[in-house]
Amino acid sequence: MLLLSDPSVAAVPVHDLGEPLVDVRELGLALDHRKADPQGSWARVREGVGRRLVRAQQLLPEGFSLLVVECHRPAALQQRYFDEHCAELAAARPGRSAEQVAIEASRHISPPAVAPHPCGAAVDLTLAVDGRELDLGTRVNATPDESDEACFTAATNIPAEARRLRDVLGAAMSGAGLVNYPPEWWHWSFGDRYWATVTGAPAALYAPT
Repeated sequence: MLLLSDPSVAAVPVHDLGEPLVDVRELGLALDHRKADPQGSWARVREGVGRRLVRAQQLLPEGFSLLVVECHRPAALQQRYFDEHCAELAAARPGRSAEQVAIEASRHISPPAVAPHPCGAAVDLTLAVDGRELDLGTRVNATPDESDEACFTAATNIPAEARRLRDVLGAAMSGAGLVNYPPEWWHWSFGDRYWATVTGAPAALYAPT
């Protein structure tokens, strides 16, 4: 399983397309407010990501809809999230080196240097029916520790219906050209360094913005 901490991800060059950020609400997508920020960053993705989210919505079975939780994340906020998670892990696992802690932290929070959210390239999302959020086995943003690793996309320790719904989400998102980060069933991206590494693209399309 490729983690964001892998050196191959950081080695990918970035050739930014210069696309603007667009508000997913203007694209007709449902947006949850649990990660709302005063600047509205959480609602925005790069234009190319937005097009693919609309396509993913179209690929869902009738009655299902995407429920977007968080998109763009300012670099300073990404750094804070990562530092806080490293501190939590270091306290819970005394004796581990800073490098070991950072690698483990990257299973849940992207290292700031390669994080796709600050690029406007990533989206955290789930499924809904008639505006009601569905249960995909864990809450969005569950940690590996709290969920007994049920947050991993391919986890087997979840109910059969949750497994089916993850497959529904995965088929639509991958069909639209986005890639999943395996430790987080809700996290999908396009155009970032992780996407480029997974797909074999020669460069990432988006730098932090």
